Formats: sequence, C-alpha cells, structure tokens
Amino acid sequence: MASQFFDLSMDVYVPGRWSLAEPRRLDGQPIEDIWQFIEGREVEDPGPLYVPLFQAGRPLDLEFAGAGQAPVVSERVAKVFLDMAPHDVQLFPVEVEGQPGSYFLLNVTRTVRCIDDAACEEVRLWTSGDGRPDRVGEYRVVAGLRIDPSKVNTARVFRLWGWTVPLIVEASIKDALARTGIVGGRFDAV
Repeated sequence: MASQFFDLSMDVYVPGRWSLAEPRRLDGQPIEDIWQFIEGREVEDPGPLYVPLFQAGRPLDLEFAGAGQAPVVSERVAKVFLDMAPHDVQLFPVEVEGQPGSYFLLNVTRTVRCIDDAACEEVRLWTSGDGRPDRVGEYRVVAGLRIDPSKVNTARVFRLWGWTVPLIVEASIKDALARTGIVGGRFDAV
C-alpha cells in the first residue's frame, strides 16, 4: 500500500498569531538568496540567523518567514523532522526576536517529480510564449494539488519538482507532528 502524503502549510486562523519577517544574519545583513530555502536542495550553512517579528503575537511551532517563505520551526517540531527524516532536511538554528525558546530554519533537501497532472483540479505549465525561458516546462499554476505516491520512492519530506512552494510530508510525520500539539501547521491531503 502506498503512503499517504500531506501539504504542510501555515494555519492562518490561529488567533493572535505572530508573523515573521525575512531571516537575516546575526549582524543584521540580509541573506543573499532568500529563496534557497524552498528550492528542495541542500544549502550551505548560512551561519547564525536572526528572524525579526513582522507582527508580534502568539508564537507558533511553524511559520513561513518573509517573502522567501523559509520555514521556521520550534524545537519540538525540529526534533520530529530530525528523528524521522534526517536525510530529507537540514536544520539551522535561528534566534527569533523576543523569544527565549529554540527555533530552527527548516530546509527540505529533496525534490520529487510526482505531481499527478490528471488528478489535480488545474495544471498550467510555463511556455516559451510566457517570457520566462528559465521556467519553460515547469508549473505555472497548480490548483487542487494531487501527487502520485508511487513516484515518491524513499522520500518522507520533500518539495515538488517545478512547484516548490508546498512542503510535502509523509503520513507518519504528519501524525508525529500532530502528537506534539503543533501550533500553526495545517495538513492537507495531496
């Protein structure tokens, strides 16, 4: 039986939730490539990081920080990823403005080509006429995301080839995160 997978996204309905700004270096300098943390590949250790609050509020166990949408997770969430999918993720310590607890930037290091175009509600690809030759053949729109689990192989946490924003987790990881009482995460079956 194939595993079930979920898109782990931000629960925007947590009352009084905080919002995190773009991660920065401890010296206040910006990170050169803010998008690298959603590309589904290993990245060089950026060194100590600081994440300012964009909007103060209730701390969350999962938040996607700034325009680059870098996942920032609490220590208990980081532990689940480290214990259950150590070959699929990198965790970099971050200091979150005003927070005494430990937080980590979660970088997913695997990309899997498994979107099930026929099962999705809508799929549109970039074409040569769209003026983005660097994106031709990648996904421009994916609505009602569905994946083909038979194409996933051994990945338990991954990004999708051609559509890297979703953070996909296997059902046992979803269940382990739910047992922690994760605040700020939402799971949608894909």
